[in-house]
Amino acid sequence: MADNCCSSKGSEIERLARQGDQRRVLIVVLIINAVMFVAEFGAGVIAGSTALMADATDMLGDALVYGISIYALDRSARWKAGAAMFKGLFILLLGVGIVINVVVKIRTGIPPSSALMLIFGGLALMANAFCLRLLWGFRQQDVNMASTFECSRNDVISNVGVLLAAGAVALFHSPWPDIVIGSVMAVLFLRSSVRVIADATLHLRAI
Repeated sequence: MADNCCSSKGSEIERLARQGDQRRVLIVVLIINAVMFVAEFGAGVIAGSTALMADATDMLGDALVYGISIYALDRSARWKAGAAMFKGLFILLLGVGIVINVVVKIRTGIPPSSALMLIFGGLALMANAFCLRLLWGFRQQDVNMASTFECSRNDVISNVGVLLAAGAVALFHSPWPDIVIGSVMAVLFLRSSVRVIADATLHLRAI
């Protein structure tokens, strides 16, 4: 009986420690995303880049998402599933926003600054790759952390897209690479939102 008690206590301590690790990691990635949003969005406005502004907006969304994740960490399974649902809906909103931005860019047709896209796209890639590394060990912890990992993985893919767009803009002196990458990012976000919302729905129904 004493062995069972010690085993149960050890498991509880391990669970609490695990949540503490999650909280610290989420706080770090929240700060990184918030700082990078300010820097990247400002650069996107100056550069006139749809892809850069879309990527920066996603950084803001992730900062908000990580805040929700921190709030849901030590709460019930229903709270965690609800947080995942919020994240899915927010990703969906970002995808729609990018589509609108792409339409505006098509109407203006002005090539963005490829140099600024390369510099700040590269900085964002390094920041998000670091966040992804921090979140890797928690990606299967629960539905809340799984959806958080999904957001960070999307960021890395988006950053690579921004760099590809910057190179193509510099090569062809055309706004279309920026428009195409922005459109691909929109599709990525919309597909990701469907997966996250579907997963959260299943968990909510199972509770």
